[in-house]
Amino acid sequence: MSDLSTPSAQRLRKPSWRDSRLLVGLLLVLASTAIGAYVMSRADDRVPMYAAKAGLLPGQPLTADDLVRVDVQLGGAATDYVSAGGGLPADQFVLREVRAGELVPVSAIGPRSQATSQPVALQVDATSASTLANGSVVDVYVNRPSAPVKGSIGTASFEGPELALEAVSVVALSKDDGVMGSSGDTRPVQVMVPKDKVQALVGDVDLGARITLVAVPGAVAPKAS
Repeated sequence: MSDLSTPSAQRLRKPSWRDSRLLVGLLLVLASTAIGAYVMSRADDRVPMYAAKAGLLPGQPLTADDLVRVDVQLGGAATDYVSAGGGLPADQFVLREVRAGELVPVSAIGPRSQATSQPVALQVDATSASTLANGSVVDVYVNRPSAPVKGSIGTASFEGPELALEAVSVVALSKDDGVMGSSGDTRPVQVMVPKDKVQALVGDVDLGARITLVAVPGAVAPKAS
């Protein structure tokens, strides 16, 4: 019998940089790294914008103290809001309400000439004022004086009440500076009044009308900072 040939074992060769499989694997690693870096950069594609620190009310001047910078991802909608990248535009006023924490829309601010409301200080019945806070939404009722009560000296009667303004915002009030007058204890409260209503309201104040503020049911005051 002839001897069977014995196969010889082949020695494993060390991979070379010329090996196509090594090159393909290296390319896959590089590609996955590049894709991962791109995805991460897109995921953190945020821009600095301004948000309201507390509630912004129509007619009030806008200052840096009213705002806070936030970094958000808006994409193409970024142009609809006030950017914090270039600083706050000068001499801007709030044109419509912006609630605390909300981004400030470009359409919500503008020059004084575009403001539709003005702050008016009123001496208000102290009882109604005690339930209010900055940002409260109120209806304004006016009791206008009529002829003095017959047989009384220096005592006037009042007509009404009449609803003078609906859903206006309180921007400032003091609970410490009360004034005692013929109509009782009053407190100063500043409200935002539409421009076309300012003259009539000032006229009522000059006539000595009694003014009462009634909180609007369901209205939510902007959060204070």
